[in-house]
Amino acid sequence: MLVVGERINTSRKRIALAVRERDADFIRREAVKQAEAGAGYIDVNAGTSVAHERDDLVWLTQTVQSAVEVPVCLDSANPDALEAALAVHRGDPMINSITAESERINGILPTVVKHKARVVALVMGDGGMPESVDGRLEVARDLHKRLTAAGVASDHIYFDPLIRPISTNPDQALAAIDATRRIMTELAGVHTICGLSNVSFGLPRRNLLNRAFLALLIGAGLDATIIDPIEPGMMSTLLAASALVGRDEYCMNYIAAERAGRLGD
Repeated sequence: MLVVGERINTSRKRIALAVRERDADFIRREAVKQAEAGAGYIDVNAGTSVAHERDDLVWLTQTVQSAVEVPVCLDSANPDALEAALAVHRGDPMINSITAESERINGILPTVVKHKARVVALVMGDGGMPESVDGRLEVARDLHKRLTAAGVASDHIYFDPLIRPISTNPDQALAAIDATRRIMTELAGVHTICGLSNVSFGLPRRNLLNRAFLALLIGAGLDATIIDPIEPGMMSTLLAASALVGRDEYCMNYIAAERAGRLGD
């Protein structure tokens, strides 16, 4: 199960301040905490300052990779910022994200192909965000066809089934779960990924809902997630659910986490 650590995002006030002041030590600590908790990629997002996004994304990439060995997930829709960051990146990069929207796919796809990057593919197109499972599958099939035709390997594609708040539409959690199951069944070799937290927006005890949703998604086949790996209980839920669905051989990861004191209560 691939974990992408989401904490380094300038939408968070403390991260924005650290980027603005070039507080490299703070960013390095954030990267180390996430890698030690089990993140296989560190997401970096500098999109809140459009005028400085290119320079900020480059700085974040270099700063994170000066602290940890894991690669970076470059979270931007700006092709120029992505190219600049990829020029200094080492290892196997991931781009977050592409969609089937004409402007987005035309702008991002050449960079994905050029750098042989893994890519988060949001199942939305020029018609907006689909509400139904069938609508999500239709976009996923179209994206898969277009990405693979351009030379992107199926196992480099991470489909995001779109997570919507259940506080405004209670059917959306089930729609995302069903879409995940069908994508993993129908599109050979691809991955599925999502950021969980939208599902609980506006509701109390969001951590509880997020962890329960993660377990259900893992049961549906989800094999990657964008989360805060140091959020209480999140990694232990992930490890337990992975063991229960047979994706942790002999439960070795679960056992190792317990021996290391990382499972918690």
